[in-house]
Amino acid sequence: MWNEFKQFAMKGNVVDLAVGVIIGGAFGKIVSSLVADVIMPLVGLLVGKTNTFADLAYYGLAYGKFIQAVVDFFIIAFSIFLFVKFINRFRKKEEPAPVVEKISKEEELLTEIRDLLKENKEILRKNETS
Repeated sequence: MWNEFKQFAMKGNVVDLAVGVIIGGAFGKIVSSLVADVIMPLVGLLVGKTNTFADLAYYGLAYGKFIQAVVDFFIIAFSIFLFVKFINRFRKKEEPAPVVEKISKEEELLTEIRDLLKENKEILRKNETS
């Protein structure tokens, strides 16, 4: 059982996924800081408030923080989309392998029979016209 687990854990997909989760978490923190510390203060200057969304609340329901989280999510998702698009541009495009059709022995024999019947039909037509 331990060997099976080691094989599973060392597969390329699992390791790639683990690296992606770690990098994604770090990237999320960077983008959250960008939104909270750079973008939202600029939006606050445009709107005339110092803290644009964080202080919005209605009877204790802090919907401003939810709006802030939604903005974070969309900026993070769009940033990851652009990053993946950028990386895919440099990946080597793999050409598909040519498709080789395997013909069964029966199909091969049927093809030969069909060709022979065509030849015989042509010979019969020539004999009838002469």
